Amino acid sequence: MLNLKSPTSERWLKQVDEQLDEILIDHAHCEKKAAGCAMNLIFAYVENQELCREMTVIVNEELDHFHQVLEILKKRNVEFCRQKPSTYGRQLNDLVRKFEPFKAVDRLLIAGIIEARSCERFDLLRRHVDDPELAEFYDSLFESEARHYSTYVRLAKLFRPEDEVKTRFHELLEEEAEILAKGDPVARMHS
Repeated sequence: MLNLKSPTSERWLKQVDEQLDEILIDHAHCEKKAAGCAMNLIFAYVENQELCREMTVIVNEELDHFHQVLEILKKRNVEFCRQKPSTYGRQLNDLVRKFEPFKAVDRLLIAGIIEARSCERFDLLRRHVDDPELAEFYDSLFESEARHYSTYVRLAKLFRPEDEVKTRFHELLEEEAEILAKGDPVARMHS
């Protein structure tokens, strides 16, 4: 369903077990960044009404998720603060081609890949964490992340032919698997 080229490693689940609060703080930052990404796409492609409509929905959902994570942090007495981000997003965004319409395709596909990885990790978390409230929360996010993933991939096809988008998508998925294989020493949603 998600087309990811590699599953999440046991290393990441170990990070979750050892530093769940750090993962939760990063999760809030990820939701905020996801809303910002969708908003940036609206600004970049304002003439594309279908994209703008879809991104508006995603912005609202991601901001709602951001507030939900903040509430969970508050209940757990964990202070929301700045963190050093993982290198995952930056490394993926470094793969974006510089010229349109290829830039639009890559931006949308990378956003889709990040949503797919989040979806996969929320599925793991809902089954892995001992806290029933957290498990229920991750369960509630699973469907919306899957929907966001498919929306981004579908919208990329507005800019280039489907076969070209599919080829590029698989190239980027291979790159994403390599990025994750390197790992990240900090415990983050995408470390």
